[in-house]
Amino acid sequence: MRHHPQDHFQSMNNQDTPQPSGISRVVITLMKGVLYQEADPHLWQQLLSLQAQVSEYVAVLGLALLVDEAEGYAFLRHREPEGEEEPLPRLVGRRQLSYPVSLLLALLRHKLAEFDASGEDSRLIISRDEVVEMVATFLPVGVNEAKFVDRIDAHINKIAELGFIRRLRGKENMIEVRRILKAFINAHWLNEMDQRLKEYQRHLQQELPPAEGENA
Repeated sequence: MRHHPQDHFQSMNNQDTPQPSGISRVVITLMKGVLYQEADPHLWQQLLSLQAQVSEYVAVLGLALLVDEAEGYAFLRHREPEGEEEPLPRLVGRRQLSYPVSLLLALLRHKLAEFDASGEDSRLIISRDEVVEMVATFLPVGVNEAKFVDRIDAHINKIAELGFIRRLRGKENMIEVRRILKAFINAHWLNEMDQRLKEYQRHLQQELPPAEGENA
């Protein structure tokens, strides 16, 4: 039986052309942000099986892959140059956070540490009212409490955009603290929590405008 030349060409083409792998989808997802096991279990398994290849690939771009299998998340971070290695331009930019947002992150991280120490459920879920109460210890509420709560809501939304928390569907006043916050604020930082909170309180009091009815 004679084979058509086109069939022969197609056969060679199939043999020589590499088949697409999962690494492209994994890297693209990581470039967009954090990859959570619970959000995409199949892609998470692909990452674990291709972890070495993904690490080598992103290293060329000046990035490092961080995977926490126990907590179920992975993300990319800028890799600092070693020795006399020439630094590469940053693909993952630094985030400049306002003092109120930094304060709220610190308080949530402390809350997460207390929650882990209690040995309870793996998901820390708190209400918006609890967050407001935590921050009120360090920020003067002033005369207009509604405006204060609106300000805290804006800070909560910013932290949600950064991926450290998420509002629960159908329960907008309930917030889940995502465990990637542990990678952002490490144990050493947490040990200096008291001093840092004093610094936040001092800076915030300097930055806040006088409450309504007060003289500037």
